[in-house]
Amino acid sequence: MEKQKPTIGVTLGDATGIGPELIVKAFQKKEVRKQATWILVGDKRVLLQGQNIAGLELDVTEIFDINQIKNKAGTLYFFDLANINPKDYKLGKLSVSSGKITGETLKYVLDLSKKNIVDGVIYGPLNKEALHRGGHHFQDELHFFADLLDCNEGFSEINVMDDLWVTRVTSHIPLKNVSGNISKEKVEERILFAHQALKSAGIEEPKIVVSALNPHAGDGGMLGDEEIQFITPAIESASERGIDVSGPYPADTLFLRLDKDPFDCLLAMYHDQAQTGMKLLGFNRGVTMSGGLPITLTTPAHGTAFDIAGKGIADPGATIAAINMVVTMASA
Repeated sequence: MEKQKPTIGVTLGDATGIGPELIVKAFQKKEVRKQATWILVGDKRVLLQGQNIAGLELDVTEIFDINQIKNKAGTLYFFDLANINPKDYKLGKLSVSSGKITGETLKYVLDLSKKNIVDGVIYGPLNKEALHRGGHHFQDELHFFADLLDCNEGFSEINVMDDLWVTRVTSHIPLKNVSGNISKEKVEERILFAHQALKSAGIEEPKIVVSALNPHAGDGGMLGDEEIQFITPAIESASERGIDVSGPYPADTLFLRLDKDPFDCLLAMYHDQAQTGMKLLGFNRGVTMSGGLPITLTTPAHGTAFDIAGKGIADPGATIAAINMVVTMASA
C-alpha cells in the first residue's frame, strides 16, 4: 500500500515583504502541490494581495474548521485568520503590527503540529526586527519556535543548498561574542547534531568538515588557540564515535574544497563564515531549516526583500526548495 503523504502547514510570512507573492507562485505549480496535503493559514486579504502582485490566481479550498482537513495530496486548504488588513501596512516598510501577526500566525500553525494535524511547516520570509518589535522577544525565530514547542536544547539552524548542508556553532550573536561561545562541548554537540540531521534526511554516511575560527586555522596558535583548545579535540572525540568528520580547515578556502573533495555538511563557527559562501553559490536555491525540534520548519534562506516587495518580480526558487525540503523531512 502506498505510504500516505504528509500534511504540511504553510504561512505567508510577513505581509509587508515578498512572502505572499512567493507562496502564490510556488503553489501554482502542480509538481509542488502533489507532494503533500497543505494547510495555508493567514489572512485572506493578504493572500489576495499576493495573488494580485504575482498576477496569478491560486486554487484553494477554504475551510472554516480545522477538522475539515482530509489527507488528500495536492489539496491546498486555506484557513482565514482574518487578523491583518493590507490597509494597515505599507509594502516594503517595516510594520510592528505585521510582525506581531506574523508571530501569532506561526504560533497557530505550531499549535496544529502539537495536535498532530501537520507534519511539517514551510513559512514565508519574516522580518526579525518586526517580529521582535511586535512583542515576540526572542534572539531569532529558531528560539521563538523552540519556546512554542517546549524545546530547551539540541536545536539549531541548518542551511541547505542542493546537496550541501551548512550549520553553525554560534548563530545570531555579536561577532565580539563568538570566541567566548566556542567550547569543545559545543563544537562536538554540533557535529553530532549535524550527523543525526543528515542521517534523518536519508544520507547514510554523512561526511562533515569543520571550519577553523581564526585566519589560517590559527597558524599553530600564533593567531589564536581556539583550534588547539576546543575545535580539534571536539573533532577527534566525534571521530572516535565513528563519525566521518575532519578539520579544522581555514574558512577562506573551505567552499573551494567542494570541487576537489566533496562533503555533505560544513560546520562553521559563526554566521557570516557560513552564509557568505552559501549565498554566493546560489541565492535563489538556499533553504533555512530549523533542526532538532519536534517538527521540521523550513523557509527560503533570503529575507523579506523590502526593496522589491509589491513589484511582482520575486523569484520563488528558494521557496520551492524549502517546500521540497520540508516534504522530504516530514516523509522520512
